Amino acid sequence: MKKFTRSALAAAVLTVGSTGGVAFTSTASAELSMNIGAVSNYYFRGVTQTDDAAAIQGGVDFEHESGFYAGTWASTVDFGDGEAKYELDLYAGFAGELGNGLGYDVGYVYYAYPDSPVDIDFGEVYGELSYEGFYGGLAATANSDQSSGQAFDSGDVYYYLGYDIALPNDFGLDLTAGYYTFDADGSADQEDLDYLHYAASMYRDVGDFGDVSFTLEYADIKDDDRSELAGSNEDMKVWVGWSKTF
Repeated sequence: MKKFTRSALAAAVLTVGSTGGVAFTSTASAELSMNIGAVSNYYFRGVTQTDDAAAIQGGVDFEHESGFYAGTWASTVDFGDGEAKYELDLYAGFAGELGNGLGYDVGYVYYAYPDSPVDIDFGEVYGELSYEGFYGGLAATANSDQSSGQAFDSGDVYYYLGYDIALPNDFGLDLTAGYYTFDADGSADQEDLDYLHYAASMYRDVGDFGDVSFTLEYADIKDDDRSELAGSNEDMKVWVGWSKTF
């Protein structure tokens, strides 16, 4: 999932550094940018989306000076079933900063898997507040094509808090803690899917080459829940990523 908002940090590759982009003239200032990237393992909130394999990713973003933004982003995926091969995200939102330095970001993202033979698409609404490197927010599943009672059904919510700090020599450190709750629909088994998620990412802007990151990630998921949550486990995960924005 693309990092169009900090909500997505709880998702996959950390996109950092210069926004770049191709500016064009209109009645109000706006910007169009494109991005490409690769990761050694694509994680969504602590859960691999590629069966612990690498992924190729990229997208297009539009940003307006009013704070409105929209875009699309895609990644290769592998859920271990040999079916869905790629994910396509569509999103739109509004972000800005209040006079006291408090930042905000609200929007909607739709996760689509066009080549999947079964319906697994779902959508989320999200919101975040940030201040001087600290941030926190939530993403709630608003609609889902999956069977009722499964993970990523309507009513699921991911909460997160984090801190992003700039370090010397163009390095940065981002720390995130999250909690994923799944709508149980009266099922005790479904309640057991709830889990804690932690991530620590060191990243660096390397100029024309783009941005690189090194991430430690952990999801406290019970062994019995692995099949429901795409093969995750309780081991600490290490992965690296690269991205470049044009």
